[in-house]
Amino acid sequence: MEPLTKILSAAVDLFRQYSFKTVTMDDIARRAGISKKTLYQHFANKQEVVAETVTWYKCQITEQCSNILKGSQNAVEAMVKVAAMMDEHHKEINPSAMFELQRYFPEAFDTFRQKLLQQDVDMMRDTIQQGINEGFFRHDVNPDIMARFRMETSLMMLQPNLLVNDRHSLLFIMHELAEHFIYGIMTPKGEKLYQKFKEQYLKPELKQVSK
Repeated sequence: MEPLTKILSAAVDLFRQYSFKTVTMDDIARRAGISKKTLYQHFANKQEVVAETVTWYKCQITEQCSNILKGSQNAVEAMVKVAAMMDEHHKEINPSAMFELQRYFPEAFDTFRQKLLQQDVDMMRDTIQQGINEGFFRHDVNPDIMARFRMETSLMMLQPNLLVNDRHSLLFIMHELAEHFIYGIMTPKGEKLYQKFKEQYLKPELKQVSK
């Protein structure tokens, strides 16, 4: 594995586990199994590491989503499979990660929000339009508005000062909001298929959360 990939992979692991504020350059070098000298040959400071790591990690997820969409039978299956994949990612993320990214690394957060999330909006819009054409989503739904709404909701629920508390886990909140969204755009035909794919793709513990 190339040193840069080692650094980014190590940084992702650390930021997901401990969030952004407390992780140091020493921590990243140690986790990557490289010297600090090698780390600083690639990045001048922690801000650069955070910015590059967020972009790299988000691009990996976007590629996974794209592959799922291409390999799915229809829009409903695609949404369920993407949700299952995102569950695996999010259940390992420190709940304060997005809040700390926004507060302490605003430039990296702005890049994530404005540039990278637009890719998600585009994919969601196309998937909603596909679902409308297939008869699984309501024909009166506006794909552009609903795609943007879904992505903004995703950002909101990753900010612990808004939603996360002692009563509900992040995963529970994510499923509640996702269920509210998808049931709001589906036809009765789509709802039946949605239940089928939930049983097929969601893990048992995630099925319980989504009930």
